[in-house]
Amino acid sequence: MARQKIDKETNNKGEVKRVLLTGIGGSIGCHFYAHIMHNTNWHVIGVASFRHRGWSDRIAHIIEGNPEWQERLTMITHDLIGPFSEVTKKKMGRIDYIINLAALSDVEASIHDPVTYFQNNVWLTLNILEYAREVKPETFIQFSTDEVYGPSNGVTGFKEWAPIVPSNPYAASKACQEAIAISYWRTYNVPIIITNTMNNFGEMQQGSKFPVMIQKLVENDQTVIIHGKKGDIGSRSYIHSRNSADAILFIIKNLPPYLHIPDTIDKPDRYNIAGDKQLDNLQLSQLIAKLMGKKLKYELKSSQFTRPGHDKHYGLDDSKLKKKGWKSPVSFEKSLKDTIEWQKKNNKWL
Repeated sequence: MARQKIDKETNNKGEVKRVLLTGIGGSIGCHFYAHIMHNTNWHVIGVASFRHRGWSDRIAHIIEGNPEWQERLTMITHDLIGPFSEVTKKKMGRIDYIINLAALSDVEASIHDPVTYFQNNVWLTLNILEYAREVKPETFIQFSTDEVYGPSNGVTGFKEWAPIVPSNPYAASKACQEAIAISYWRTYNVPIIITNTMNNFGEMQQGSKFPVMIQKLVENDQTVIIHGKKGDIGSRSYIHSRNSADAILFIIKNLPPYLHIPDTIDKPDRYNIAGDKQLDNLQLSQLIAKLMGKKLKYELKSSQFTRPGHDKHYGLDDSKLKKKGWKSPVSFEKSLKDTIEWQKKNNKWL
């Protein structure tokens, strides 16, 4: 497989790089936007529909604290289940990189409404890849999840290109996104890199996500329900969204995409992005309560027959990316502590 050479700061005309960031209004996307602003001179073209879990308030909050960043943002309100119009394409201008974060991403909601999840996540991927065929970016990042691999044993993590065995409609829809992206890499030479990331958290995350739920319950002296039984509780690896963004920037700047070589059995590149350590849900709850200086009230509840489609353990082996030289700039515990303290000071976001 051949690697494509990329100039990281400007194009061959000396123009500042421009990155199309889909899902910018989401709880992950807003941190990607902030991280790009902090660490590059790039111009961001942010796309969001704001009809799902994307909030314009997140972008407004970031710009309020950094008004100079407004000049490096072109905001496009567009639902990616439909293609871009020619007018919108002209407004977006030249594109050097595409980071495709956009997706519906709630397991429980996908179980209750699977068709919507498949339709949304498949169609948006087709439309953004069709656009990529036209504008020919240097790198196309397809941001995906650990959940496509299905449940792990809670001890060892899946390596890149492990078998794809999703357990629920959300995970399956993300696997569909990956498969479509791979086909566009092989057929149309779209310069795909797939990343699989474990559970993200961070400031301004919606209240349905587990870390935020725990903080709200602990703050109000309410009981946290932990699914499982003693010695057998589900586990995850959590990573702050700014650390995820840092990993993506590292990949774009240092690991240019493979190009498909015709008539060969090859694959686009793929990197796992994981948190510092694996915690079960009780350990995470206890740590959040400890960082809040409060006592945890919890109840263990068996989920063997009541939560179909929910995997007990997820895990990724991220040694490939670490061997390339990337490591989380901020530790998990400091990231969690900072997030908790920020949300206490800005409790309207809870």
